[in-house]
Amino acid sequence: MTIYRPVHQSLAERVMCLHDEIKRDLPGVNRVAIAIYDPRTDIVKSFLHSSEGDSPFEHTVARLADLKPLAELARTGARRVIHDLEIHPTTTPAHNRRLVKAGYRSSYTVPMFNKGTFHGFLFFNSFEPGYFSQPVVHRLRPLAEVVALTAVMELDAVRMIQAAVKTVRQISHVRDEETGSHLERMARYARLIALRLAPRQGLTDEWVELLFQFAPLHDVGKIAVPDHILFKPGRLSPEEFAVMRNHVARGVEIVDVMASTFRIADAGYVRILRNVVAHHHECIDGTGYPNGLAGNGISLEGRIAAVADVFDALTSNRPYKNAWSNQDALDYLAAEAGRKFDADAVEILRSSGAAIHDIQSQFAECDFD
Repeated sequence: MTIYRPVHQSLAERVMCLHDEIKRDLPGVNRVAIAIYDPRTDIVKSFLHSSEGDSPFEHTVARLADLKPLAELARTGARRVIHDLEIHPTTTPAHNRRLVKAGYRSSYTVPMFNKGTFHGFLFFNSFEPGYFSQPVVHRLRPLAEVVALTAVMELDAVRMIQAAVKTVRQISHVRDEETGSHLERMARYARLIALRLAPRQGLTDEWVELLFQFAPLHDVGKIAVPDHILFKPGRLSPEEFAVMRNHVARGVEIVDVMASTFRIADAGYVRILRNVVAHHHECIDGTGYPNGLAGNGISLEGRIAAVADVFDALTSNRPYKNAWSNQDALDYLAAEAGRKFDADAVEILRSSGAAIHDIQSQFAECDFD
């Protein structure tokens, strides 16, 4: 199996450097981890960590409402110290057991806020019980603020790119078939696939989150397609289809211009966005466009985005077709797996019926989409 190497390490590296700085003064801080919050779904997601031992929560998601002690911290902004994880009473014993199994005995938890908005949690763990005494916590407070602000600023930069693309689409009045609900569902199908593929490929939760954030921007280049082609209800002529296919190249140009304008061309996350835009119409057998890439020559981001996008397009109503059933759409993807679509990504989607149903229920089409 070809291992897909991470393309974005900058934030993880910065947190590791900050952890090293913390350990110079507080050597018992053995783990620093960040989990981020998705308010649309009430989901807390593991994001990144710097650990001396094993990390017990990679590729983990949970509803904040089910994590009652953490939900209370998010509500009040309070910080929490647990002096001995082995004996601390908790309503989430499974999480405590995972920490203890990894060797951690005490913890300090900080909810992350920026401008009054809750963004997630910052966790510090130690192998030593009772490590987070009042003097240690006092010394950690300003360092915790630096780590949290670093993470929030990085996520804000990602959201800035999203907002810029969304603004361009709105100004150009492009709506076509890509409703808001379609993009919400497609992004979550992509994350569903990425969460299962990431451990196999040695990829981080940071990569999963960035793919989730950028997947909805795959068709940004459609703003350059003329209305008479974009909104044509019938089959496109060969000449019209050639114009439509050009939306991929135009999308890449838009990404490159934005990266240059915002002076973020060297940021690792830009490559993830670029791959989503450039590769979501490539096919495993080399018959896709625009470059006829094949197999692992297509980025993993592009292969995942393609499966997520096609599945939602098939199962959604369009002016020119009725929605397919989930099973019919999955059967089609399975028939084309290994030819048009990444076989692993298709198989993950096929085995995720309950999760698919939850996404479709939460992000159903609305009249205002």
